Amino acid sequence: MLTRELCNPVSALSIAFNPLFWNIIGRQEYHNKVLTKLFGGRSQTACYALAATIFSLGLIRDGLYERALRHQPSHPLLETAEAQYFAYALIAVGNILVISSTWALGVTGTFLGDYFGILMDSIVTGFPFNVTDAPMYHGSTCSFLGTAILYGKPAGIIITLWVYVVYQIALSYENPFTAGIYAKRERERAAAKGNDKKSR
Repeated sequence: MLTRELCNPVSALSIAFNPLFWNIIGRQEYHNKVLTKLFGGRSQTACYALAATIFSLGLIRDGLYERALRHQPSHPLLETAEAQYFAYALIAVGNILVISSTWALGVTGTFLGDYFGILMDSIVTGFPFNVTDAPMYHGSTCSFLGTAILYGKPAGIIITLWVYVVYQIALSYENPFTAGIYAKRERERAAAKGNDKKSR
């Protein structure tokens, strides 16, 4: 029953493609300044262009997911009033996590600005980062699950597990890399302070 067009292979592929895309592009930018060169040396403009691309890919991914769910069988347990309330709560929590993290980080902080050399002054530790270390990913996962339950589709729950796995893999690459970028900056700052003291 659940294998019928199992959440649409195109939808599943788009979920895996998006973080793969921005991680590959982000690292190419960090090491080779590919996008910055493409935009005539304007790293801020290049970052905003990547942000628009990632946002657009996310809309396409969400559209494919919802379309795939419509072709899946429903289950009565997911169509109860309690399940529907739970679905709305998950979607609300997901949106709060995503929107508040974007607000806290800004556009460049949210969309790989550090890979462009646009670093934040300090690590954001307030909400929602005091609740979860990856509010964008966890919020998105909540929204996927909430949508699956809202539509009453068990197959959507399976796809949400796929979303979770993909995002965990992405985080295992992103977190150490980003931490390395900021650690490098701190080493450079410490070295600069040391040189200032020697020159006095």
